[in-house]
Amino acid sequence: MRIFGFLGGKKDKPEVADEVASEAADAEMPAEPEPEPEPEPEPEPEPEAGLEPAADGEAAAGGWLGRLKSGLTKSSSRLSQGIGGLFTKRRLDDEALEDLQDLLISADLGVAAAGRVTARLSKARFGQDVDSSEVKTALAEEIAAILAPVARPLQPEFSHRPHVVLVVGVNGAGKTTTIGKMAKQFRDQGRSVLLAAGDTFRAAAVEQLKVWGERTGSPVIARETGADSAGLAFDALAEARRRGDDLLFIDTAGRLQNKADLMEELRKVVRVIRKQDETAPHDVLLVLDATVGQNAHSQVEVFRDIVDVSGLVLTKLDGTARGGVLVALADRFALPVHAIGIGEKVDDLRPFEAGAFARSLVGLD
Repeated sequence: MRIFGFLGGKKDKPEVADEVASEAADAEMPAEPEPEPEPEPEPEPEPEAGLEPAADGEAAAGGWLGRLKSGLTKSSSRLSQGIGGLFTKRRLDDEALEDLQDLLISADLGVAAAGRVTARLSKARFGQDVDSSEVKTALAEEIAAILAPVARPLQPEFSHRPHVVLVVGVNGAGKTTTIGKMAKQFRDQGRSVLLAAGDTFRAAAVEQLKVWGERTGSPVIARETGADSAGLAFDALAEARRRGDDLLFIDTAGRLQNKADLMEELRKVVRVIRKQDETAPHDVLLVLDATVGQNAHSQVEVFRDIVDVSGLVLTKLDGTARGGVLVALADRFALPVHAIGIGEKVDDLRPFEAGAFARSLVGLD
């Protein structure tokens, strides 16, 4: 596995560097903004701890579905205990429905989704005596109905090469780890993958992506700290086209959504990519940390406006009681949810499946 450094000296493809320099001089291309210091809410987990698949004993204990239920324990306990406290052979009347709606809102499902769920439940069971298990089952069915339209695995178009995936999000969301895990999954399918370390302002992110590259057999395009990320993206696409790679994943610096200059720099990355392929990037994945709860809404709004987000990946669902936010996001934005993460192991990032998630969220098997 090669790591393409482009750190100085004679480059493998000088014509690519010349073209990038020409693009930087283009009048429509603003100079690279001076990056402002960004807070680091928490470091992304080191990949060494999560590259191995689940042990045989763990798989036998339930495999992915078992880990999903276990990972959502904090979220499901909040809902399950609340429902248990509200319903013990209680008539489903207006007061009960109002109490249930308040519970769903407090569990981060959002006002609109909570209203839709309780309205559907009311239509089917109003005036009847219900217990907590009946409410959980009905609730899981209604949540699954909201989630089913957005449960779409990432499906690259391999009729053209490379399929370019731009990965964006704020610091600490898990972008680099998500790229590494997805690279591993596509490599296991026999696809060739090139990784671009576009978070050039954070040396740790570059090193982390290099580790994932080594472990997955995916070459990495990297530059020195502080280098022009748009130029790196241009070089990476040129190299991926030369090699005939199936996929190019481009990592980006984590940026706070209220930093207009840094968001403009992200626009520049997209413009430079389109100088070579006007259809790229073919997917723009926004990685969201589930622990931020309702703050995820503002992140989706801003990144969607800036770079036309095409799909979501939700991480760290095992570390929060706010897993219900995924329901609120699906109900409000209707963006595809390609994958969810419920742990550090490479197998703990999987395509999103609505029914399994809904049942696990409310504490059902």
